[in-house]
Amino acid sequence: MVLVDSHCHINFEPLCERLDEVLTNAREHDVAYMLCISVNMEEFPEVLQLTRDHDNIFATIGKHPNETSGREPDPQEICAGADDPAVVGIGETGLDYFRSQGDLDWQRDRFRRHIDAAKITNKPLVIHTRDAADDTIQILRDENAGEAGGVMHCFAEDWTLAKQALDIGFYISFSGIVTFKNAQPIKEVAVKTPLDRILVETDCPYLAPVPFRGKTNEPAYVKYTAEHVAELRGMGLDELAAATTENFFTLFSSAKRN
Repeated sequence: MVLVDSHCHINFEPLCERLDEVLTNAREHDVAYMLCISVNMEEFPEVLQLTRDHDNIFATIGKHPNETSGREPDPQEICAGADDPAVVGIGETGLDYFRSQGDLDWQRDRFRRHIDAAKITNKPLVIHTRDAADDTIQILRDENAGEAGGVMHCFAEDWTLAKQALDIGFYISFSGIVTFKNAQPIKEVAVKTPLDRILVETDCPYLAPVPFRGKTNEPAYVKYTAEHVAELRGMGLDELAAATTENFFTLFSSAKRN
């Protein structure tokens, strides 16, 4: 069995302080590949270095919608970074109206620049959306983001948004949130989403699944999320793992299997 953690931040503390142990734990839990996600341009080199040191780790390039410090990347800078063969996607990008206040035109402009870069490089988008479902979908439609494709990461909305994203051609990725007791709308999405559009992730070091909720998350724990999604769908873990791994390499088509 092979699993992919399609969204992690193993360059963040405290995971980076015990990286060898984190990677060993991942292997012992059948997690063979990881996608380490950039959140700003300043830390992109350290994300890229992980791909140099470990051939089962891939990278993205981009600036998180809530990041307000550091330089603002233009499409040309994002595209230049995406030329590296270890960079398989653009983001994470999107809209977050929960943690940002006031006039958020800057967030929407940043989102559009990332979509431009994704279309230019033909690399898929990693989308973060929180309390901004309508605007997120509208911008994806207006900017023809389906040309690049992508994934709605750490999905925490309802079937209405999931269906709209699927109709554009996007994938849906489930984090440990789907294992929480109060996550019934997300569980519904996990059941309804076509098997060939599902990914699983940790978003570590955040959002550890049950039975580790409240603790530091790590790539090994994606197995527990996958088990829960498989159970919800009435299928075996091996089948779900095979499907989500194939989906990852279909979406992130420049990622190379070992």
